[in-house]
Amino acid sequence: MPTRAFGHVTVTLPDLDEPGLYLSTVDTLDNPRGTVQDFAYRDADLRSLDLADAQLITGRITGLHSKRVELESVTLHGVEITGSDLGSARWIGGKLTRVHVRDSKLMGAAFDGLVLDDVLFEGCKFDFATFEKVRVTGPVAFIGCVLTEATFTDCDLSDAVFTDCTLRLTEFGAGRYRDTDFRENDLSGIRGVANLAKVRIDPGQQADLAEALVNELDITLGDD
Repeated sequence: MPTRAFGHVTVTLPDLDEPGLYLSTVDTLDNPRGTVQDFAYRDADLRSLDLADAQLITGRITGLHSKRVELESVTLHGVEITGSDLGSARWIGGKLTRVHVRDSKLMGAAFDGLVLDDVLFEGCKFDFATFEKVRVTGPVAFIGCVLTEATFTDCDLSDAVFTDCTLRLTEFGAGRYRDTDFRENDLSGIRGVANLAKVRIDPGQQADLAEALVNELDITLGDD
């Protein structure tokens, strides 16, 4: 299985080029049996994508554009999503295992109750997205992602890695952040600093956190 290391975690990625594996082209991700496996889904321009109680196993999703996305109890295993725009997707429940989401837009998306294990988000746009009760149970990394004004609430991001991400007005609400790795990010514009107990930062980022705290508390600095 291909792997990539980020900080203290190593993410196992889907192996979609292994010898003997053939991905069949499909024209829909909706299957009456609830499972789509060994598939390639390309260049779909949809008005809406609605899936419930579905499993997507071993496949590639490339160039998917949908104005409305509603996913409920949808599980992905061994799936790569590339160059897609899922708009303000609403994803409730389900689990992502060995999933790579790359160069995709999920701006304004709402994720509720997802479980993440061996997941890499790379070069994705999550502006204004909300993450609620999202739980990390294995290696997870956000690399080069934009999370402007995104919000994390009641999440367990323990051991997750954020690297080279845009975290302007990103809010980290109450949750678990033990060993969450924020090194190699500008943290001066984040919110919820008081909730980030036991995270990992570089020595030079202490000033960033101090600036974020001063801004969050609306403290006025002056000599008079």
